[in-house]
Amino acid sequence: MEATERARLDAYFGRIASRFAPAERPAAFLITHLLPERPSFVRGVAEVTDLRAVLPKPKSVHTEALRKVEGSGHACDELSREMFVDPDRAVRYIEARAAGRAVVLLDVGGYFAPSLEALCDRFSGRILGVVEDTENGHRRYGALDKLPCPVVSVARSPLKDPEDYLVGQSVVFSTEALMRSRGDILHGRTALVVGFGKLGSSIARLLHAKGVRVTVYDIDPVRRTQALSQGFTVARALPNGLEGAGLVLCATGALALRGEDFGLLRNGAYVATVTSSEDELELSGLADVYERAHSGPHITRYLTTGHYFYLLNGGNAVNFLHGASVGPFIFLVQAEILAAAAVLADGGLEPGMHEVGPTDRAAIATTWLDYFNR
Repeated sequence: MEATERARLDAYFGRIASRFAPAERPAAFLITHLLPERPSFVRGVAEVTDLRAVLPKPKSVHTEALRKVEGSGHACDELSREMFVDPDRAVRYIEARAAGRAVVLLDVGGYFAPSLEALCDRFSGRILGVVEDTENGHRRYGALDKLPCPVVSVARSPLKDPEDYLVGQSVVFSTEALMRSRGDILHGRTALVVGFGKLGSSIARLLHAKGVRVTVYDIDPVRRTQALSQGFTVARALPNGLEGAGLVLCATGALALRGEDFGLLRNGAYVATVTSSEDELELSGLADVYERAHSGPHITRYLTTGHYFYLLNGGNAVNFLHGASVGPFIFLVQAEILAAAAVLADGGLEPGMHEVGPTDRAAIATTWLDYFNR
């Protein structure tokens, strides 16, 4: 990022932070993809909150961005699912960084969900609430029997629509780049898109524009009807879609392919996801059946007697191989995260799922247009 671009980005987040700055800054823990432009967002979070730790998602850490965040005096702690699955470990961690404080948890993917009840009950301070960025995380919090605190989700915000569309573009770009490295192309291939939410539907449309014959499967019958109305073939069941697909793109944000599903793939099929392998793919049992071998950069061939397929980027989000950039549109969502943190800091929300209000979203969009639509 050029110096002038970074200065404009810092000014944008400074203006957003000044608009939404709460009367009293809560402590905060930030889970984030630490991509090259992310230090400016981290600085924005640190203006709205007392940022106690940054927890970079392990599969998307840019070395220079990490250096800049740590150089700004922010602690960067190693993140794993396990550290918040165990309630005792989760409570100890938050206590060590923010004992007795009012705390906001800024999440990407529902990491805090398994221990949220324990954190609210046993932490010496007070958990004001959670801000969740992704559809995957939205579902994880929504699946809890009873939310012990407010969760403000930006996953379904209209400000996220441009990001979802452009992430779809980057997923298709990276998938095609890896396939081309083996001499294969997308055109003329049959693909199955698993999941027809905002991201999955974007991927399906982009694949179709590249001459791919697209079949869609979604567990939600409403989404299957939406896919059908848009001209896509819809599989009645997942196995029906898998059997003929030369490319399978998983965009559910949940478990898309179980161990037994891989045996249904046609020989030479490519499998890619838009999130982490631990969320979308059940790979653990495949080692007992398949031999694994590198078949090019970021391509793993799974081979057993009479059957083989290719897994892209180890089953992790394929678009992060090429930076996963969606341009300045990502800053809309990041600004909404700052607004959501301020809403939680001001209090007044009951436990449950919430969204940022339309007035605040309009103010964010107006500010964004001032800086990035010149």
